[in-house]
Parts: sequence; C-alpha cells; structure tokens
Amino acid sequence: MAFPQPKPQAPQFPQHLLRTLDCKQGAVRAVRFNVDGNYLMSCGSDKTLKLWSVSRGILLKTYTGHGYEVLDVDGSYDNSQLCSCSSDKTVILWDVATGQVVRKLRGHAGKVNCVQFNEEATVMMSGSIDGTVRCWDTRSRKPDPIQILDEARDSVSSVKVSEHELLTGSVDGRVRRYDLRMGQLHVDFINSPITCVCFSRDGQCTLSSSLDSAVRLLDKSTGELLGEYAGHKNSVYKLDCCLSNKDTHVLSCSEDGHVYFWDLVEGSLSLKLSVGKAVVQSLSFHPTEPRLLTSMEGFVQVWGAEPEEAGKEEESV
Repeated sequence: MAFPQPKPQAPQFPQHLLRTLDCKQGAVRAVRFNVDGNYLMSCGSDKTLKLWSVSRGILLKTYTGHGYEVLDVDGSYDNSQLCSCSSDKTVILWDVATGQVVRKLRGHAGKVNCVQFNEEATVMMSGSIDGTVRCWDTRSRKPDPIQILDEARDSVSSVKVSEHELLTGSVDGRVRRYDLRMGQLHVDFINSPITCVCFSRDGQCTLSSSLDSAVRLLDKSTGELLGEYAGHKNSVYKLDCCLSNKDTHVLSCSEDGHVYFWDLVEGSLSLKLSVGKAVVQSLSFHPTEPRLLTSMEGFVQVWGAEPEEAGKEEESV
C-alpha cells in the first residue's frame, strides 16, 4: 500500500460544530451525505426518511413508506433516486423529486441493516439479519433479486460497493470481499462481530469496526493487518467507522459520546471529538471537504474545519 505523502500543513479536522438539526423523527439510526456532499439523509425510528440541505440546515423532503424504523440509506450518483432499508424487512427505491416509492422490494426474512447502490445505480445491494446480501436490479419490474449471496453465517451488518467489488461485514466475525468480475470470494476473519466495513478511497485497503472496541485496517489483496485503532468504546451497538476524504485519518463512532480520529499511518489518536452524552450512532464524512455528520438520539450535527462566518450561509444558497 502506498501511504499518502506527508503534507506540510497540518490536517484540517471537522471539529467546529456548524449546526445541529432537530430531525423530529425519533432516534436517528443513520445519517449519510449524498454523492457531492450538498445534502444529507437521516433515517428515523419513526419510519421516515428525511432529506436536508447541509449548508442551510433546512428540511427539503420527508419520505414515508416504511412500516418500521429506517436503518440505512444511500443516494444515487445523479441524485435522482434514494434507496433505503428498514426493520420491516423491505428495501425501497425512491424518486427524490416527487418523494414517491418507485419500488418496494420484499424478500429478506428479517430486518435489513444496510443498503447501497452500485456506481451506476443500476443495482441495489442489501444486507440483512437473515445472513444474506440481495442484489436488486433497479430498472427491472421483477420482484426477485438478481443474485443472493448467502455465505454469511449470521446477520450481515454492513455492505459497501466499489466498482466491481462488494464488501460485507457480518456478526459471524468475517469481512467478505466479493470480486464480482472474477467470481471470487476473499474472507478475512476477525474474532468479533463486525459492525461496519468500508473501502479506503484509494481502493487498496479495507476498514472494519467490531464489537471488541477496535477498528482494523487490512491490505485488500493480502489480508495483512496494516493498522489497529483503539481507545473508543464499541461493545453493544452497531456503530459506523470511515476514512477521511484524503485517507489520512480513521474515524469511528463511540458509545461514550465521542468521535475518535486516528492518524492512519501512525495509529495515534489525533482528535477526540465530543458530540454529547449519549451513543454516537452514525457518522458520514464529506466526499471532498473536511466536513463530518454525526447523529445522536434525535439530532444530527454538522461539523466543519472552520467556524461558519456570518453571511456565508446566504452565499452558498
């Protein structure tokens, strides 16, 4: 793996709270940036999905159609569609502009923990407590998945898609990487239930968090452990981890009310960001800028590297 070259300037951390959104949708189960970082989606325990403007902090649309709490959401590359999943065992494809349900897909035998589009938004991948990943064709009218991956021996907690690869994390303690082009499966065993997985931005590594309060960076091709990051608390809840927009830092939610930032290469703790007194349930890093979303209880926090200047909000509208 080619580590990023050391930069002369100090990295910018999103440590200034720019705004707090009272989502009014029960507990916020997940928060996600859209593809360009201008919008955010929040998943509520009140069965709703909401779309917000990041710069103005205003609610743009509410999507209703799930029968139970919404657990994850992803936006398409052109911002025209959303896909979401829920404890009601369904995956829904939404039209962003109208707020209408395009398709409601049933097939999982239990709650659906995670969902993501592929890069062209032609396929949705959903992972469930039933131990399967189901791949759904967004353009087809058929109700059945085009593929079912059932290698996991327990609940699939996290799914990520990158070009021709699919990364999954499961409560059985395994990170599975499917090479869809070659038809190959690579498995890395981590002796603890996996709560979140993701690819590094350069595509060379995988990051996974697990219920032993550790985040691990693995070389994608060899499975070699490149880094282990600890200090946060994650032993009960399904919490998010991610990499910063330039792959310089590893981030994780924590049950102690903080977000932890570690230096990717050194493994040292760079920042312990205090969010509040409860569990930081979810986070999302901006695709190109040092901005961060966090969710705690019924609120979403927007963090930036610099405090917002007066009058700046009007400019960005």
